[in-house]
Amino acid sequence: MSVALVRPVQRVLEERFGSLIDTSDLGGQSEEKLREHRLTRALAAMAIGIEHPLTDEECAQAVFDGGDDRGLDAIAIDRRRQPTRISLVQAKWSDNGRGKFGESEVHKMVEGLDLLLDLRFSKFNGRFQRHVQVLEECYDGTQEAPKITLVLALMRSDALGPEIRELLERKIKQFNEVEEMVDYKVLDLRDFRRAALGDSATPKVDATVRLEGFGQETTPYKAYYGTMTTPEIAELYGKHRRGLFARNIRDALDLTDVNVKIRGTLTDAPEHFWYFSNGITMLCERIKPTRKAVTGGVGDFLVEGVSVVNGAQTVSAIHKAYDENPEAALRGRVLVRLISLEDCPPGFGDLVTTNTNTQNPIEERDFKSLDPVQTALRDTFAFDLRLAYVIKRGEREPAPEHGCTITEAAEALAAVHPNAENAALAKRDLGGLWEDGTYEALFGKEPSAFRIWRCVQLLRSVRARLQEIREGLVWRAAAMAGYGDLLVTHVIFRQLDTRKMSDPDFDWDAQLARVPELVGEALIRSLQAVDVEYGPNSHIIAAVRNTEKIRQVARTALRGMSSDSPAPELAADYQASASSGRQINAVKTLVKQETIPDGAVLEYRPYSGPERREMPQWLAEDPRRSQAIWRNSATDQLQWCYDDQWYSPSGLARIMRREASGVNQSTQGTLRWFLPESGSLAEIAERARAEADLLVGNEPDADETAAGV
Repeated sequence: MSVALVRPVQRVLEERFGSLIDTSDLGGQSEEKLREHRLTRALAAMAIGIEHPLTDEECAQAVFDGGDDRGLDAIAIDRRRQPTRISLVQAKWSDNGRGKFGESEVHKMVEGLDLLLDLRFSKFNGRFQRHVQVLEECYDGTQEAPKITLVLALMRSDALGPEIRELLERKIKQFNEVEEMVDYKVLDLRDFRRAALGDSATPKVDATVRLEGFGQETTPYKAYYGTMTTPEIAELYGKHRRGLFARNIRDALDLTDVNVKIRGTLTDAPEHFWYFSNGITMLCERIKPTRKAVTGGVGDFLVEGVSVVNGAQTVSAIHKAYDENPEAALRGRVLVRLISLEDCPPGFGDLVTTNTNTQNPIEERDFKSLDPVQTALRDTFAFDLRLAYVIKRGEREPAPEHGCTITEAAEALAAVHPNAENAALAKRDLGGLWEDGTYEALFGKEPSAFRIWRCVQLLRSVRARLQEIREGLVWRAAAMAGYGDLLVTHVIFRQLDTRKMSDPDFDWDAQLARVPELVGEALIRSLQAVDVEYGPNSHIIAAVRNTEKIRQVARTALRGMSSDSPAPELAADYQASASSGRQINAVKTLVKQETIPDGAVLEYRPYSGPERREMPQWLAEDPRRSQAIWRNSATDQLQWCYDDQWYSPSGLARIMRREASGVNQSTQGTLRWFLPESGSLAEIAERARAEADLLVGNEPDADETAAGV
């Protein structure tokens, strides 16, 4: 039966993506293997199309399945709203609808996710590199960290086994110690049939729903409203899933802050859910009471062609909360509206959909703008500082030299507060700063406009210097320079004379002048503190956003800053342009030991932040630019496929950077040229030394200069 169900999907995949999928790396494989790879990649592309509003061409470009894919097959990045949403897909094709997904696939996906969160983008293959420019911008620390969904695109009809699901959820839980940053979803045969065949893939959704305490509207159009229990909503979604959202302008975005809060209410205080939720609106082609009922009582209704047009996130969150903790979520209830389109004019359903999804929510910050403390600050900024202090959303934000907003002020106050937990809270969720206890701790009863403005200046100064430093950093150091801005500000604030910050005559400029010099040491001390407290493989993002972890990290960093020991140096591995003895001798080792065979094709991958921003588009314009052929020669080991000329790895990397961006500076080529599925030249040389039991400097004699590194 599954074979018959799969074949229509296969036909659509071949029609839509057959000519778009890149299979240039699959030479030498049998026709059957080539077909299987092509369908797997097409399935990954379709999964991207289900999750994101992209063209088929864009979906195909999202696929990077192949060597060095690190357990991931495709990526899509949605920056239309904050936080950014990233989908990472692993696809498994099966002709008979039995796509396998086991423990090894889980571990590979998690390995790839680890590398991405550590900003080690060069570990991924060349087709992934076209996405690193956007990823670099997403993880530069100036915006909220993206939410990531692992998408399992499986050509199968059976559910995941409980042991695999448990393993996957346990692995994902490690990333969500601070907040829900990573989630997963499974797309199976039903989802792909619906995506491939549209409405013909599944019948319209008909269901029976029960409304407690129901009421009704009869003019001008028929509608019913009442309360449904969370088990009923969860069962409805579990049975029909995405088919329930056919008319909605957006799908259920599982990792939005709204969804997380909805689930939190259901599990922590389900009795409050009805009061906190805006409810669910469903459009129906027809609504029929199944039995006689009295208004205000319990009514059962047959709803034909039902679709949730507002509250998709609520429905999805209810299902997930009930699935994870049915005992707690059991008591939740939610307000539901059923609107019949049977006697409505054409287009009325679309109007309902649009208008129920375009209302601006009121945020806690909006209430704080009414606080007399904030209006007094606004007046003091204007009269004493001649600066603007914007307290209401929607007002024009001032230029940096002309003032700040209440949000920037709160963020700066959180960074300098004696309790480093406030810095973590601000980094994780700025909305949390407006909760009464935190808000009062930051602003106090009579805050000084001078102190607040000077804190803002400090945070800006730290960020500006970190941005400069970050250009030369990679991996976890780059992550600290991006996401550790509030932690570094917290550390630096305690190195300055801040006793008279509220005094208008205090020479604050003298203190700000010290900041650029302090930033470098504070960054290194903070990075080392994370390594000491939580290990060199821990994620920086988690450390600076977790209230418990940041307290320990800040304490260790401050202890280092106040010690008599000199400022430590940053490890060479964290510096984009640093050269260690091992890197200098890498080419010599490879050539002498003939570790790489002549004729092997190497791949260039941008290494530093500036390269990731400047080079991907240039490389994508002509694939030959990112490829070179290796030879074991004392000089000029690489033949660039773009011009067929011979260069050293570092010499060619320097030329490429200059051609792509106009930057002409020395570059460590052994960190940027990769033998697919084997690693960078530096990594391959490191393994070769270990296998030959050689130390740096003990390689076979050769003219180092002639080796052309």
